[in-house]
Amino acid sequence: MPEGINLRIHRALSWLQAAEQSTEEDTRFLQLWIAFNAAYAREFDLSETSPEKTQFHSFLHQVCQLDAEQRIHRLAWDHYASRIRVFVDCRYVFAPYWSWQQGKIDENEWERLFRDSKRRAQQALAEQKTAVFLNILFDRLYTLRNQLMHGGATWNSQMNREQLRSAVRILRDFVPELIHILMENPEENWGKPQYPPVG
Repeated sequence: MPEGINLRIHRALSWLQAAEQSTEEDTRFLQLWIAFNAAYAREFDLSETSPEKTQFHSFLHQVCQLDAEQRIHRLAWDHYASRIRVFVDCRYVFAPYWSWQQGKIDENEWERLFRDSKRRAQQALAEQKTAVFLNILFDRLYTLRNQLMHGGATWNSQMNREQLRSAVRILRDFVPELIHILMENPEENWGKPQYPPVG
């Protein structure tokens, strides 16, 4: 495989393996997110703010286009009723809820955005617009990631446990499939991986 894709896959699999060996959910979630990050992140100007969400939205769209067997769509559909819908329906992983808590928007606005987002997720899945659905889902996962990475949660707290358990299960299912599609499509332009090995 080309060096760039080989590096992405190697890094992603190393973090996936670490997550599989971990027994603590906070750690497991972060390791799974890093595996996802290793798969999608592209080189960017380090002096600027990372366009992280734009990068993973673009990556998810590209992966879904290459998913000829519709493995990602089937996985989303099969788990929607049991685990993903509960996660998408959780206000604590919806960024505008926190904007309301900070007084940046009013209560009616965040509730309207929440209803619209849940409706769009269900509609996207029903219409097989898997990339749209995944963007909504991964935006929720990103909010949880921010809560943990920016110190907005207590280590091993009893709060957020259900969201964290759901997020771990979701990432545990999706990340290997995303890596699988990368491995099946090494000729695609995935961009240069960030922080290449030096020396």
